[in-house]
Amino acid sequence: MSSKSLVICDQEEKYASAFAAYLTKKKELALQVQVCSDPEQARKIQQEKAIDILLISSGYSQEMRKEIQAGSVFVLTETASASTGPLEIPVYRYQSGEAILAEVICQCGLKGEEEGLFLQAAKKRQMRIIGIFSPVHRTGKTGYGLEMGKELAVSYNVLYINMELYGGIGGHFPEEGQTLADLIYYSRQESRNFGMILTTLAKHMESLDYLLPFRVSEDIKAVTPEEWTSLLMQIEQCAIYDVLILDIDEGIQDVYGVLRQCTEVMVPVARDPAARAKLFQFEEELRLLGYEDVKKKLVKKELER
Repeated sequence: MSSKSLVICDQEEKYASAFAAYLTKKKELALQVQVCSDPEQARKIQQEKAIDILLISSGYSQEMRKEIQAGSVFVLTETASASTGPLEIPVYRYQSGEAILAEVICQCGLKGEEEGLFLQAAKKRQMRIIGIFSPVHRTGKTGYGLEMGKELAVSYNVLYINMELYGGIGGHFPEEGQTLADLIYYSRQESRNFGMILTTLAKHMESLDYLLPFRVSEDIKAVTPEEWTSLLMQIEQCAIYDVLILDIDEGIQDVYGVLRQCTEVMVPVARDPAARAKLFQFEEELRLLGYEDVKKKLVKKELER
């Protein structure tokens, strides 16, 4: 599938370059992104290849903007209520890259063109699902999961999902942005645009994609086992990820059922007797409840604290 051409034309080169860098991190987007600082450069690009999507500053006059032909024209406006030409779509420039991308994808979706924005999620093998779980608290498993994810992301497309009741927004994760709760909402709707929505929600930590954790613990407790299963299936079917890392909390519903869906379960362990006793109890419980298959997936990992 050929990629679409997206051109950002803006007098503020740092702004345009920053947004272009954000887009290039979205590995699932089938976009060729180019940046220019004046309409004349955009016209030269247009002569070489048709422009599918143009994002252009409202600082250029409407007459200048009309000289550039593109499938969809988004005008980056200084105010949220700015007016534009009849075939132009206003987008407020001073918002997050996620919000601008979401608006672009949404508008392309209204025209029936959103499918061409994405690479096909064709995989030669099953998605690897790495669970991270420990019956012992404060083992550093979240930091471990993120570091492992960043290492794997050098070679694979990796998504990290924090499924803890208290994921620590403001600690490992930024305070602002949509969260796993939003993705669960769209998963429940069985939206045909699930892959597109995941793209707009995913944030980046080096080459690793991740989702912000739930903000309210009672909300993640309310997610049913069937909803977790559906979410994992939709990610595998609709996204490009080779590896999915689940940072799992004992407080979610049917935690052992979720662990059962993992291909492997990393278990950070501590050396003190109390921690080892908890780990022993956890393994015994798996045996007693008929989760021997989960027990066989456990990979114990001693972490430096």
